[in-house]
Amino acid sequence: MKGQIADRYERGEDADQGLKISRKRRKPQGKRKLAALSVGTDAKDPVLTQLEDLGLIGDVLSEIKSGKEATVYLAEGDPDQGVAGLIALKIYRDVAARSFKNTGEYGTGLARSSDAVAKAIAKRGSKGAAALQDLWVASEYLVLWQLWQAGLNVPEPLVGPDPYDYVQTSPAVLMRFVGDEDAPAPRLSDIRLSPEDARTAWQQALEGMARLLKLDLVHGDYSTYNLLWWEGSVMMIDFPQVSDRTNPNFQSLLKRDAESLAQSFRRLGIREDAESTLREVQRLARTLADKPRLTLP
Repeated sequence: MKGQIADRYERGEDADQGLKISRKRRKPQGKRKLAALSVGTDAKDPVLTQLEDLGLIGDVLSEIKSGKEATVYLAEGDPDQGVAGLIALKIYRDVAARSFKNTGEYGTGLARSSDAVAKAIAKRGSKGAAALQDLWVASEYLVLWQLWQAGLNVPEPLVGPDPYDYVQTSPAVLMRFVGDEDAPAPRLSDIRLSPEDARTAWQQALEGMARLLKLDLVHGDYSTYNLLWWEGSVMMIDFPQVSDRTNPNFQSLLKRDAESLAQSFRRLGIREDAESTLREVQRLARTLADKPRLTLP
């Protein structure tokens, strides 16, 4: 795209025509500045230009949260393109600008083994670090679509389900905003709950982890830090590191998720140990009935 080309090259003088093109070294992009994600700015971030050209978003309104891997922003959808209302815009940092170290334990999520994703990335022409970036984005979309269609309580993905469509948004993932005009849904790690609500949240969190296991999946980072609380319901977020049973570390990741869940719920007054948590998750995975999401034709 034009904005990306402008980032990579600059013009100067040459001996013949007074013109020279020299390659600029591109600095890895970390967290995007909110000012550069505003419609109409002269120094607009190329990611925003890309998403506007795809007809997916209007203006970016505010920052919701920032982590090691990505920053999530609140944005307006483009109703003319069928993306109405508020959306959560998650933009990953460039691979070289991330601080996440232990990627080997997770691989690059489920997208690595998807032929459809591989073909979409090949069509996009990504190489090296860009292809790895595309894999992380594709992994999150891939899992979001699988869980959404299976009826799990996750944000609605707004691009796809065809991999070629969602690879085009890299390094961004677009999903339905969870919250209202005043504030996003809080993480369970950031709020206080009554004992009754805390027990409700705990049971829903156990069921969410069990439904993942029922699909032969493990979250890989399952705790109150990646669980939202909205209108009395727990919603799972952050899925690029989700693994299936082909991952040789599947069982250790499952046990660690049970430990993280039990430990993180202690501040909400829930006193359960990792072993009993894992047993209950395994029991629920065997006994819960499927509840695929109903979609209208």
